[in-house]
Amino acid sequence: MVFIPVYILVLFTTIAIDYFAGIWIYRSQGKKRKIFLVISICSTCIVLFIFKYFDFFIWNFTAIAHFFGWNYSLKLLHIILPIGLSFHTFQSLSYVIEVYRGKQKAETNFGIYSLYVMFFPQLVAGPIERPGHLLHQFYEEHYFEYQRVTDGLKLMVWGFFKKVVIADRLAVVVNAVYNNPQNYSPLWFIIATTFFSIQIYCDFSGYSDIAIGSAKVIGFDLVKNFNRPYFAKSITEFWQRWHISLSTWFRDYLYIPLGGNRVKASRHYFNILVTFLVSGLWHGANWTFVIWGMLHGAYYILESLFKPFKERIEILLRLDRLPILKKITEAAITFSFVTFAWIFFRAESMEKALYIIKTIFNKAIIEKEILSFYIPLWKFLSGWPNLSLGLLIIGSLITVELIQRKGSILKMVSNKPVWVRWALYYALLIAVIFGGAFNNSQQFIYFQF
Repeated sequence: MVFIPVYILVLFTTIAIDYFAGIWIYRSQGKKRKIFLVISICSTCIVLFIFKYFDFFIWNFTAIAHFFGWNYSLKLLHIILPIGLSFHTFQSLSYVIEVYRGKQKAETNFGIYSLYVMFFPQLVAGPIERPGHLLHQFYEEHYFEYQRVTDGLKLMVWGFFKKVVIADRLAVVVNAVYNNPQNYSPLWFIIATTFFSIQIYCDFSGYSDIAIGSAKVIGFDLVKNFNRPYFAKSITEFWQRWHISLSTWFRDYLYIPLGGNRVKASRHYFNILVTFLVSGLWHGANWTFVIWGMLHGAYYILESLFKPFKERIEILLRLDRLPILKKITEAAITFSFVTFAWIFFRAESMEKALYIIKTIFNKAIIEKEILSFYIPLWKFLSGWPNLSLGLLIIGSLITVELIQRKGSILKMVSNKPVWVRWALYYALLIAVIFGGAFNNSQQFIYFQF
């Protein structure tokens, strides 16, 4: 409403549709329940389609029409996407689907249901909540608890640290390279893409930490959205750790209804590709996001097909006898594939994405760069302070996440002496205030979805 006040009507419309649909589904019998479900899903998705996908589809249809020489002149809408529309659309859909499945009682209080959709900590960028986890919390009394409030505040500060100190610092290098790819070499593309992997993780998980922490301060529990995804040893495991609320949403409401893995192999792979295709399209109305989703679908399928071969290679190299080396190797390979896919996610267009990939794998350019790369490393880094700072803060993030393998770092810190605890809190807060890239601050990446 700050930017476009009338957009509150968009949110009100989706809320009203699913509120009444939930009641009608709950009170109806037989085919009527399914009819109301379909009406609710179609109505909500139409709103999302008009704002987010209409221009994308019209642009593609126009291109196809021109290719075949057809006279097609439907105009683009050029409308601004309401912030967080995809998130509260999916949260609304999960409600009506759960009511239809009989797992959730219809909410008759319009105010409570509106609060479920518009709960401010996670409204614009998740985590995507389910009615069974969140709705009942609005009926419970929430008392002041010192430990809960301070835990929430600590989580919020850590989220801000990941956002403004890590993500926004790395964004300086990422934006410089990706905004003008023609000015950079393969080495810079590799550095910028690796930095973007960390940037988007810290940007989005930082927001999730702020959302979960602020909800905790006022007495509400939100679902965990990230679990050290770059330590995943496979693509399958990566999607069990990355944006958990979205990946489980697609699993429960798309992948399993399509048949999941309870069908023959060819249909199973089809279900995987459709799920990741929709996931990519959910992120944005651009072919870059579609390719990003399809890439992960292909990774998932290839990983399943080559699993026996991978196991034989590990035995041949005796990696099964070196579990730590095996884990590091698997995590590094998974990170490399995920990072490669991020090129399409970050690039502004397919042309730029393909240019970057072509340059990275251009043998002649790489050989020339290696031969001319005689500048000492320290001098190279000193010429780009944001690069050396980026490497430093990535190292700090990895250190913290390695420590978290043994459990919650908040609980570890809470067991330390008072002076140690407060020294750490102040150090983190000072790092946010004085180390944050406020001059180059960007909005949260996932606000655009």
